[in-house]
Amino acid sequence: MPKKKVKNKKPSKRYSKYKISGDTITRQPTCPRCGPGIFLAQHKNRQTCGACGYTVFAEKKK
Repeated sequence: MPKKKVKNKKPSKRYSKYKISGDTITRQPTCPRCGPGIFLAQHKNRQTCGACGYTVFAEKKK
């Protein structure tokens, strides 16, 4: 039996969800259902949670 090929996994980019400026730390919004540590994905017109499917739609500008 031949050996299985090893697939490289992409590392988490959780560090990109935080911004540090001086003494303040700003975070992207987290999911209210899942709790801190699960961030909402940014889309064109909404924010969604990848774990539970929670969605926040942006208000339309008139």
